[in-house]
Amino acid sequence: MKTMLFMLIAALSVTSVAALAHGDEKDGAKKTTVKKEQKAWGIAGDAGAVKRTITMTMTDNMRFTPDKIDVKEGDTIKFVMKNDGKLLHEMVIGTKPVLDEHAALMVKFPGMEHDEPYMAHIAPGKTGAIIWTFNRAGNFDFACLIAGHYQAGMVGKITVAKAGTKS
Repeated sequence: MKTMLFMLIAALSVTSVAALAHGDEKDGAKKTTVKKEQKAWGIAGDAGAVKRTITMTMTDNMRFTPDKIDVKEGDTIKFVMKNDGKLLHEMVIGTKPVLDEHAALMVKFPGMEHDEPYMAHIAPGKTGAIIWTFNRAGNFDFACLIAGHYQAGMVGKITVAKAGTKS
């Protein structure tokens, strides 16, 4: 009886961990409270502060549309990503060095667990969203870091103009 109970607990533990694995979120939905941690490219935004919604598509030709985005410093943007492909895709916002490092880890550990407010994993045919405040001017990147996708060129650029400058 103890052996059977142990096997049941072990099976449930594995299932719970697998449910939290990278890329398993349904429709890009976050399962935890959003962490408000300042990053070089901004901070998690609040839905009530959204100034603009940018709709994007992801496809199995390893491209985002649009792949170049211009915003102003201080803007809170809601990115709505539609996965028009048959493969899982994601959008991760960051700097090129951060994305390079994360992409290398994804190749080594494709099932690694993480859930940050600057990333969304979107199943085929589904839609996901990121709400992000760009509180620092500069040039930033976004990418799909699923093994092979980044390497195939599934990347884009975000230019954040200094507050008070004309677009």
